[in-house]
Parts: sequence; structure tokens; C-alpha cells
Amino acid sequence: MFHVEKYSGKQEENYQLLIKQLKALLDGESDQIANLSNASALLNQFLQEVNWVGFYLYKDSELVLGPFQGLPACVRIPMGRGVCGTAAANQKTARIADVHSFPGHIACDAASQSEIVIPIVKEGELLGVLDIDSPVKNRFSELDQEYLEQFTEALTDYL
Repeated sequence: MFHVEKYSGKQEENYQLLIKQLKALLDGESDQIANLSNASALLNQFLQEVNWVGFYLYKDSELVLGPFQGLPACVRIPMGRGVCGTAAANQKTARIADVHSFPGHIACDAASQSEIVIPIVKEGELLGVLDIDSPVKNRFSELDQEYLEQFTEALTDYL
């Protein structure tokens, strides 16, 4: 049974606790959809000032909507298009302070102002991306990026 934690420490400590919770939550489960569903729910519960947390999975040369928390979203994203497609094609995190200034941004939710997308790569193979949107401009810091990349790396052990 999952218990909601109060994150009252420093931001680094809270992220470290989050990653420990992820590992405990997914331990013993091998189903990719179940694990991505719980990971998106855990992140949605942990992060403040976000309006969408979820995954796009790499299938047949494009990104396809996977488990998420938030409003209905775009189902398919071509590689190299928008923030998600660009991060996936480059296999590099994209942290965008103002999505409206990003060339080719795909607006699935008009409330989104900033976004971070972390590619999920296992053994050199792209599996998909973690996509997090915020209704606040410049919501994601370097510290967020560092720990969300660690979160995603830990997640790959269960995919």
C-alpha cells in the first residue's frame, strides 16, 4: 500500500526520497505500462506547479502517448517535432522556460507555459520520453533536471 509522504526537507533530499519511493513502488513488477503508470502518478503527487506528467513511448519511428496524469494529450508526435520529438531525436533533455518561444511547439494544453522532456534510453536504445508541463514559465531548474534525469535512469531498471 502506498502512503503519501510529506516532503519537508531540502529539495535535494526530497528528490532522493522520491527516487527511493520509485524503486520501492516498482520493485518486483515487470509490466512496463503498470510501472510507467505508477511513475507518472508518483511524480504528479510529488511535483508542485505542474499540469501534465507522463510518458510517450517510441514505436514505429514516432512517439505514442503512454501512461500520464493530466488532461487528454496529443496521441502521436513525429520524431524531431515539438519539445518531445526534439528531445527524443537528440536523446538529450530539453528544458524549455517558455514553450511559446520554442519553434514548432505542439500545444496539447493551452495552459502549459514551460516544459521538461527527458529521453528514456536503455542500453543505447530509445524507449520513449518523460514529459512534464507546467502552467508557470521557467518552472524547471537545473536541480529539477538533474534529479528528474536520475529518476528516469532509475526507472529504466523496471522497463
